[in-house]
Amino acid sequence: PSGGPLVGQTFVLTGTLPNLTREQAAEQIEAAGGKVTDSVSKKTSYVVAGEKAGSKLTKAQTLGITILDEAALLDLLRK
Repeated sequence: PSGGPLVGQTFVLTGTLPNLTREQAAEQIEAAGGKVTDSVSKKTSYVVAGEKAGSKLTKAQTLGITILDEAALLDLLRK
């Protein structure tokens, strides 16, 4: 996609989301122009954390990356 509200944003998914599978969340992020990666780095824009989020959440907190829950992700997707 060449446009969308999430163009230029990189997301990492961790844990179990309440209503979406990780695959569904990734598809929605990509459809809105965002990129989904498996590992947290300084280039990560957001970490979407669900239940039982592990080391990715800890690393995101250490790096000062914005952490979203599923509801916040859906709000971002609606913009």
